[in-house]
Amino acid sequence: MSKIFIINGVLRRSSFFKVLNLLYPSDTAQMVRITVPAPAVFSVILSVFLFAGQKLPGQSASGNASRIFATELNVAGVGIETGSLKGFKPEQKFIETRDKKSRLWLVAGTHAVIWAGTFVALNHAWYRDYPKSSFHFFDDRKEWKQMDKAGHVWTTYQLSRHSAASWKWAGMNERQSAWFGGASAFAFQSIIEILDGFSEEWGFSVGDMEANLVGAGGYVAQQLLFKEQLIQVKFGYRPYDYPDDLKPRRDHLFGKSLPEQLLKDYNSQRYWLSGNLKSISGSEKLPAWLNLAVGYSADALYGANSNIWTDKQGNHFDRSTIDRVRRFYLSPDIDLTKIRTKSKFLRSVFFIVNMVKIPAPALEFNSKGKLKFHAVLF
Repeated sequence: MSKIFIINGVLRRSSFFKVLNLLYPSDTAQMVRITVPAPAVFSVILSVFLFAGQKLPGQSASGNASRIFATELNVAGVGIETGSLKGFKPEQKFIETRDKKSRLWLVAGTHAVIWAGTFVALNHAWYRDYPKSSFHFFDDRKEWKQMDKAGHVWTTYQLSRHSAASWKWAGMNERQSAWFGGASAFAFQSIIEILDGFSEEWGFSVGDMEANLVGAGGYVAQQLLFKEQLIQVKFGYRPYDYPDDLKPRRDHLFGKSLPEQLLKDYNSQRYWLSGNLKSISGSEKLPAWLNLAVGYSADALYGANSNIWTDKQGNHFDRSTIDRVRRFYLSPDIDLTKIRTKSKFLRSVFFIVNMVKIPAPALEFNSKGKLKFHAVLF
């Protein structure tokens, strides 16, 4: 049975979308139970916060309180990729040793504040309105054609990547920063699931935690084994073409605005595993930035388990004649962090944007048994 609830006439989702709802409140949009890209808001905020500390032209050395973050994103994700740049040394230090302790405390404090703030905000603004219960579980592995689980993998992977970059900036070595990054991301996601477990309205989702573990573990394992990310988890989006008579259902499930739909609309999202061909094959003839990506999406999803639903007025809808479709893709991609540039600004931008699949031609095979070519696909 779908774990969806009507609250004051509005359907909303648990997990991190409770946080998102605080940022993007909506009186008309449903928040479906599972987490999709919204938790990456944390990744983007962290990245922008770190990047914002860079010393701008004409700025005094002490003119920006966040300047302590000045070079994190310029180092993060570069390593091997920029090691061949003239004048760049992978072991180059941007701070003095005496500053490392301050950076470590700052990064640790930032993580702690984010975790504690998330817990307090959710507990106060979301869970207090619903009855508490003893800790219990909820199995949602079969819902939404596992698009929600793909979202958890991507989210926790990206949180791990950004968190690890901050720990590395604080002075940790490759191994330490990888472990702390993965653990930080997994802990952040776990807070939300634990709160769900004590709420009568929801429950602790083992499936979500499994997906979180895959995302964090995938990042950590690659960093420890290869000291780089041979295979990255990326996000793509293309607005789904809804029939006119089902647009109200879309608006109710996923919101009316593009920002809401970008974050919540499973029918429009796709997730990619993007592998770097040169790193995987060891061939020196291939461009360092060239990737090959395998993607997944599902569409025609108008409910968690089926296309049958009842609205808040009690009207029953049966659109089971619409097939729910799985789609698999093969497409070239670009690892932006391996594009050679001496520009700190561009390296920072590339590190952030690398969360997203670069638009490119793609070959699709779907559950209807059809093969299709896309000239451009995100």
